[in-house]
Amino acid sequence: MPVSAFAICSLIPVRRRVHRALNRAVTALYRWIAVVLLGTCATAATATATAQTLILESWRPEDQVLWDKTLLPAFEQGHPGIRVRFAPTVRVLYDQALTTRLERRMAGDLISCRPFDAAQRLFRQGHLVALDGLPALNQFPANALRAWQTEDGRHTYCLPVASVTHGIFYNRALFRHLRLTPPRDEAAWLDAMARLRDIPGLTPLAFGTADRWEAHQLLFTTLGPSRWEGEAGRQRLLAGMARLTDPPFVDTWALMERLTDYMPPDYMTLGYEEAMDIFGRGAAGMRPGGSWEIQALRRYRWLDLDAFPPPAVQAGTPCQVTDHMDLGIGINPASPNVQAARVFLDWLASPAFSQLYANAAIGFYPLSKHPVTIRDPLAERMRQWRQQCQTTIRLNADQINGDDSGMEEAFWNAGAMVMDHHLSPAQAAARLQRRLDQQRAQERPPRRPGNDRATAP
Repeated sequence: MPVSAFAICSLIPVRRRVHRALNRAVTALYRWIAVVLLGTCATAATATATAQTLILESWRPEDQVLWDKTLLPAFEQGHPGIRVRFAPTVRVLYDQALTTRLERRMAGDLISCRPFDAAQRLFRQGHLVALDGLPALNQFPANALRAWQTEDGRHTYCLPVASVTHGIFYNRALFRHLRLTPPRDEAAWLDAMARLRDIPGLTPLAFGTADRWEAHQLLFTTLGPSRWEGEAGRQRLLAGMARLTDPPFVDTWALMERLTDYMPPDYMTLGYEEAMDIFGRGAAGMRPGGSWEIQALRRYRWLDLDAFPPPAVQAGTPCQVTDHMDLGIGINPASPNVQAARVFLDWLASPAFSQLYANAAIGFYPLSKHPVTIRDPLAERMRQWRQQCQTTIRLNADQINGDDSGMEEAFWNAGAMVMDHHLSPAQAAARLQRRLDQQRAQERPPRRPGNDRATAP
């Protein structure tokens, strides 16, 4: 146990002049500390008096450096009266934690918005400001605004920021060594994985189910569109002309179950970051993911990174790419700094932000009308898939989740349970269709129809 300076001085005889010298030194030290603290407090008080501080909620802790070192300094340089602090929450906890903070009036001023149903629920609950009439909205195409509008299109509650594209990453040097070409259909893809499995110590597919959400968002919504004909199939499901128990959907879960033969033996205990690390270290040949992972994978400097679109079900059929409206930003109506928040949204709609974001947040594509030049060659190739393939959005993002805040997680769990061999594909489909039927029996009249393709200009 540490002995205090007071106890030591009590035990050791010290001459009076030493005591006086020590007292003078301690007093001087206290005075110096006081001056420093008063100066710090004065500086803080001045900053508080001259600048408003906005808190930006997010589900992406991995973007802390991006916002702190690049994006926010660029904003604050042109807006000295406003400071913004990026305050993320772990992604799997974000939605529930954010709702709780909003209900308790403890949430930040700026809200990172999920697309479609998730953000619309927050708006209906009074947790997002209607941005109607905000001039910045004129900088975005209609299909981008649609992800953050009410069913009738009358109110927009989040400013569109970015979309991402799904695909399959692969180790280009390894493929070249084995004389493999990026597969265009499922048969060629499965054949490539069988070839990779024959190499001792190599995993064909770096993937795990421990975090559960990946089974749905990185596999089901990536591989499925080719089976249910992308946007056309999604619209049939919305119209009640198709059901989750139909073969295209059941077959997608069956394919996911089959893929476990090519995953690490301990895939049930592998989380998102661990699986990405396996691929990044060169211990796996491929990884299902999306453009948002490019920057993280660039950390593995020895990895010869490339990607191909999701394989088509059959050779000769069009490729289908999930082009996901990922991020919008809205304003908390309980914020004391609503006007400053509107200034921040104006900046997000500017050409300067679009160009900066396109190259600072590699793999996130600005949704504004402003043309941007993307320097990362892989990010640019994945963006071009929008012109080369047919596009759709994640199956359940719009209208399928509806008012059921647990529907998204139900999809996560169903996919993971199929891959963990706790549910058959048919059982997963029946479970989710029952929940969808129950939700539709309770919901309001159908939403406005329309083509909700996520392709940005």
